Amino acid sequence: MSEWIARIANDIYTPVAFLLILGGLFFLIYSRFAQYKYFKHAINVLRGKYANPNDPGQINPYQALSTALASTVGMGNIAGVAAAISIGGPGALFWMWVTAFVGMSTNFFTSALAVMYRGKDSAGEIQGGPMYVIREALGKKWYPLAVLFSVCCLVGCLPIFQANQLTQAIVDIGINSEEIKAATFNFIGFTISTPKFIIGLSLMVIAGIVILGGIQRIGNWAGKMVPMMIVLYFLSVFAILIMHITDIPHYLWMIVKDAFSAENYHGEPALGGIVGGLIIAGIRRASFSNEAGIGTAPLALGASKSTEPIREGLVSMLSPAIDTLIVCTLTALAILATGVWQTTDANGVTLTSMAFQSALPGFGKYILLTCAFFFAVTSVFSYSYYGSKSLSFLL
Repeated sequence: MSEWIARIANDIYTPVAFLLILGGLFFLIYSRFAQYKYFKHAINVLRGKYANPNDPGQINPYQALSTALASTVGMGNIAGVAAAISIGGPGALFWMWVTAFVGMSTNFFTSALAVMYRGKDSAGEIQGGPMYVIREALGKKWYPLAVLFSVCCLVGCLPIFQANQLTQAIVDIGINSEEIKAATFNFIGFTISTPKFIIGLSLMVIAGIVILGGIQRIGNWAGKMVPMMIVLYFLSVFAILIMHITDIPHYLWMIVKDAFSAENYHGEPALGGIVGGLIIAGIRRASFSNEAGIGTAPLALGASKSTEPIREGLVSMLSPAIDTLIVCTLTALAILATGVWQTTDANGVTLTSMAFQSALPGFGKYILLTCAFFFAVTSVFSYSYYGSKSLSFLL
């Protein structure tokens, strides 16, 4: 059954991946690269230079971007990049870069539209997001498409991956006793792992305390936790890269060279060859990580206090840049420079943990565990908000 589902998912994902890329390229060419010329303006908006507390919305642009980043800068940056390298080798990162560059354009337009075409939810509150853009801009005849998006968002924003990867990281890194790892209990005929149940229950309580406060509390927490977790991760990876500074140019060149030769690709061929398979692998991991074109960023930016859609589009454009061009690149270079990608069959968070432990023996894996905790928890905050926003549209 699982193999059948995986096969269908793979068949569906290839055209969807190209829809994301080609759509982004269209926006890129149509706008004549205009949005990339205003990075400085985007930073000024983010800093609150043009903020007006009387503007419609619920959170300021900084909190909106932090909420969007909370969902994108997550376990995909730790486990997803490692999985991409395990399957595609260094070249997968190049196609992640391409996807992010194009995705910046997609985020710009989708988030600008989310502010431009806001609507009222079932409670009468002003909201923004793809479903409201469809209803307000395209008209009632397109309402079924808005409903379809909301239903897909409800399912797609279940934080299963984030919770599972965090649980796996805590069990593998944080628990040394094999007896505790193997502990189980029975519940209505099911055998449940005791440590995983406790971790899941704790995550539910932590997330619930924040989520019940609404988007304002989520924005406040995200605005504090996102910068802290990114800085901690940056410092840790920079320490690893400094230890292998002489190898960095070699691996940067390998990333570019391998992107077109696919020498280290271990997956299934696509689009007529292994290079096509590598491209799809890179697009898939980048899309999962930065979510550009998926529709989640407009849900966060649509709540921003602003009457200027273009400004919010520029702010949203920063999300794929921070997520993929910076955070994912740092993770990939740490894995490549330490050489663990060539010496083990591990993937996901385990591979990244091995890279940290190899460069920073004794405490490296615990630094990664701390980062993974913040990454996963903040992602759960944002995904829960996206789900509740979709539900409020449907009810």
